[in-house]
Amino acid sequence: MLKSVVRAVGAAARLSSASTSTARVLPLSYPALRSPSSAITRPFTRSLWMLNNNGASSGYRPKLFSSKVLSPSVSCGCGGLHTEGDKAFGDFLSDEIKEEKKIQKSKSLPKVSGGWELEMNGTEAKLTRSVSGEKIAVTFNVNNSIPPNFEEEVEQTQQKSAEEEPEIVSTPNFVVEVTKQAAKHSLVFDCHFPEDEISHGEGEEESDIFAIREVSFQPQGDSEWKETSYTLNTDSLDWALYDHLMDFLADRGVDNTFADELMELSTAIEHQEYIKFLEDLQGFVKCN
Repeated sequence: MLKSVVRAVGAAARLSSASTSTARVLPLSYPALRSPSSAITRPFTRSLWMLNNNGASSGYRPKLFSSKVLSPSVSCGCGGLHTEGDKAFGDFLSDEIKEEKKIQKSKSLPKVSGGWELEMNGTEAKLTRSVSGEKIAVTFNVNNSIPPNFEEEVEQTQQKSAEEEPEIVSTPNFVVEVTKQAAKHSLVFDCHFPEDEISHGEGEEESDIFAIREVSFQPQGDSEWKETSYTLNTDSLDWALYDHLMDFLADRGVDNTFADELMELSTAIEHQEYIKFLEDLQGFVKCN
């Protein structure tokens, strides 16, 4: 009963804090930020465009070099120009890559318990498992999974030490698709990590660290959410029905433990992709 009351309070909070979603594509992107203690995190070291005095949302871009106009050198065999600015940019990227690799916990991705199998397609990840004739698939994309985490007072202070810097945690929206063998449609849940969700204290009833935003029946195998299919929005949903939907997912292995491990996996994938992007950018600048 206490767990249901917690979910009822969470449902009321969603009425005031939920944002209107635009056209949906499976999987969805841009989650709300959350900082769980159980997820793998790393110091916020992305000084390339994010660590500046005005914050990431101001549109300000830091000046990596002086305003003095630099004369380009003769182009090489790659057909591109190579300036002194390019050289400084490449050296900066080299240092940035070294720092990111130092804080990378492991080159191998963490496993998700419960018999989930992982498939990767670029920045998109898909976890699948089968339970008594049902197939459960969870899809998410690490792009835009780390929104800015600058508080107003922090933006105006001097640069903090590595221990004081905010940590990066990837909290992607994710889509759960439940498919039965004899059914023509899959039951699809659009889920996210609420911004205002906090960890429960010792001895307190465990609250849900993720939430269901929408539920719909969709044709099996379709990657895009069809707007012609009825979609149940949970913002104004009866708490008892919402409670049963969450229990339905938990019975199929999508619970708080799974959500924690999904964040840990997503954080590791996002960090790998970020390092790869820096390496590709360095190669492009230097024409390697």
